[in-house]
Order: sequence, then C-alpha cells, then structure tokens
Amino acid sequence: MNNLSAQAIIAATARRDAAAVPSTAATLPVTRAMFDELMVRCYAPADFVPVRGEGSRVWDQDGKMYIDFAAGVAVTSLGHCHPAMVRALTEQACTLWHVSNWFTNEPALRLAQRLVDHTFAERAFFCNSGAEANEAALKLARRYAHDRHGKHKSRVISTLNAFHGRTLFTVTAGGQAKYAEGFGPNPAGFTHIPYNDVAALEREFAAHGAEICAVILEPMQGEGGMTPGTPAFLQAARRLCTAHGALLILDEIQSGMGRTGALFSYMQKGVVPDILTSAKGLGGGFPVGAMLTTSEIASVFGVGVHGTTYGGNPLACAVAGAVFDVINTTEVLDGVKARHALYIEGLKAINARRRVFCDLRGEGVWLGCELDAPWKGRAMDVVRAAAAAGLMVLVAGPDVVRLAPSLVISLDEILEGLARLETALGQALA
Repeated sequence: MNNLSAQAIIAATARRDAAAVPSTAATLPVTRAMFDELMVRCYAPADFVPVRGEGSRVWDQDGKMYIDFAAGVAVTSLGHCHPAMVRALTEQACTLWHVSNWFTNEPALRLAQRLVDHTFAERAFFCNSGAEANEAALKLARRYAHDRHGKHKSRVISTLNAFHGRTLFTVTAGGQAKYAEGFGPNPAGFTHIPYNDVAALEREFAAHGAEICAVILEPMQGEGGMTPGTPAFLQAARRLCTAHGALLILDEIQSGMGRTGALFSYMQKGVVPDILTSAKGLGGGFPVGAMLTTSEIASVFGVGVHGTTYGGNPLACAVAGAVFDVINTTEVLDGVKARHALYIEGLKAINARRRVFCDLRGEGVWLGCELDAPWKGRAMDVVRAAAAAGLMVLVAGPDVVRLAPSLVISLDEILEGLARLETALGQALA
C-alpha cells in the first residue's frame, strides 16, 4: 500500500465517521427494570431514574423534580452542571484527553500546584477514586516504615465503623466486617479500636509502638454514623504517631474540599497529617482522587513502585482545578458555615414538632440525623419516603439519615428540602 492510498483510506474513514448516525443503543428506551436485568447487583438504586440536574435540583424520566440533599454521596460539591466545571471540561475535551503517565500534562501540574500551595503537602499523587487514594496512602506508609525502620514496622491502627474504600486492602483498613468478610484471607497487620477512644489508642502504642507504621482516621466518620472526631482523639493520634515514628493518615475523602467549612477538615482540628487522601468533592462529579504528603515521605516511592493508568489525566485534573478555584474562596467556605446554621435551625424546628431525632450532629453541610428509639433501624424508610416527597437523602447506617448537599445549595432550596423532609418523616414514621 503506497502513501496515497493510505491517505485516501484515512480520508474516507473520517468522512464516514462524520456522517455516522447514532446507534440504536443511544436511543434505546431505558427503564429502572433494566438495572435488575443487566447490572451486577452490588447496589439497590431508587425506583426513579435521574436524567437531568441543575444546581441542587434533579429531574427524573417523568419530569418530577427533586431537591438534592445527597450530592452523589458528598461528590457533586458545586451541584449539577456548574458553569465553571462545564467550561473546564468542554475546553479540555477539545484540547487533550489522555496521554498516560509516560508523559505529564498541564492540568495535572496546575492541580498539584494548587494543592501544594494551600495544604501542608509538598507532593501529590493522582488516581481515580477514594479507595485508590487510600490504597496508595497505606502502601506508602508501609514502604516508608520498611525503608526507614525495617520490615517489622508494618502494623496499621484504624477504628471500628471506619470506611476507607472497597479494595481488599481498604476494606480491611475499614472497621466494618460486613464489607470485608467472604473474600478469603484479608491482608494482615490491622488493629481496630473504638473511634474517639484515646485510652485505647494509647494502649495500642504502649503495647506495639515499635511495630506501628501508621494510624488511618477519618476526621469525622461518614459511613460509620456521621460521628465527628474529638480534638482530643485526633491530637492524641498526632502525638503518638510522632513519638513512635508512625505516620498519621487522614482520610478526607468525604470531609475534604470545603464540606466542613474549611478547605480540608484537618485545618479545623489542630492537627497536621503526614498523608492526606482526597476524592469525592475534589472532582465535583468527575472521577478523581489524590494522595498528598511531604517530600521526605514521598521519596520512598521511586519510579515504578506505584502507578495508575488513568490517574492524573487531563480531563479529570482540569475539572478538579476548576472545582478547587470555586471552593477555595472565603465566599464559599463561609457560606458552608452559614448553611450549617440554617440546617441545624431547621432540623431542630422539625424535631420540636415531630420528636423523631435523638441527636443532630455533623459539621458544615455534612449532617447526621439519628433516629430516636421508637424508630431505630428505619433510616431507609425515611430515604424512600423522601424520594416520594421529591427529596434525595442518604443513610449512614440503619439509624442515621445523612444530609450531604452541594456546598453552594441556595437557602431557598434548603428550606424547601427541609419541608419535604418533614413530609417524608410524617409518612415514614407515622
């Protein structure tokens, strides 16, 4: 084949592709029943199918509108289709999508610079999810301890009811047996203590300090019941890690990127981690994760020691950069604190009328409403009733209704959503 014929084939192919009609799959009618027929049933999604979102409002296939107090499990930090994100994605989609980590790219370097400039960190590693970020953090902590102290120093301390991801390594780090059982032998070397139990943490270090390479903690447990970490517990973890040559890993996958009213929650807690993980709100809905650390700790990860195919791709990093620029402003972070006050005021008013919650807790726009004794175990009933009332909410275990809306949800939408929540509570817990 000569060059001319090759060029002709390429030109003809381009013309054919440009004129191609949409496939039948693109226009195939979609129903909720298709999930049960086609998908691996790891999930039990709601009965309605969302098709469009704008800000903190979502519409389903029938045109019904829902107020979104879930934000894709604390992911759509700026709501749906935020103009800055749409602009960043569109511009990058017309420029460069993927080159792999055999090369670097400008959006990844710009995002890394933002994160380094505004946190304790000096180095960033990008991946695709929170689980991957925690996987990288745990591998880094063990490699650092191995190289600096010896192979005996590999024990990791975590907490009961923690959630750190769904890989085999991270479900083992998490403190919920239901996620780790049934997959064969779990990785060894993990110890779980009660969350916020300073004495238990001190006992572990007293007994095994020479073997402990890391402590991994959420500044506030999300999946484990929306329980804030006490300053005393987090500060004890920092003190003990420093004293015993262990690393403090803070899992800020849910608590980070403005959700608690600071760029990252550690900034409000009086502690500085050695490694921090981020995802969820970092991309505002585009899959991206990050592990942040110091130059000294990062130095044990040489070329080829760890990696990822898609991590740090230009599309994800361009979107995350736009999200970062919007969130990391006084207007948005102070607005989160103001929204927290409005939520708490509204939830207390509902509870004064309904008497359904025994505790209201959380930080920023990340709140847990624990059901009182007569309604324990009924959180999913509230979620289903909320959907019927046009509201999207979450659970954090069987007893806690979880609210994790956009950081920039409007005050009117908060009030409307709370009214729908009260309707749902009346229907579910009558």
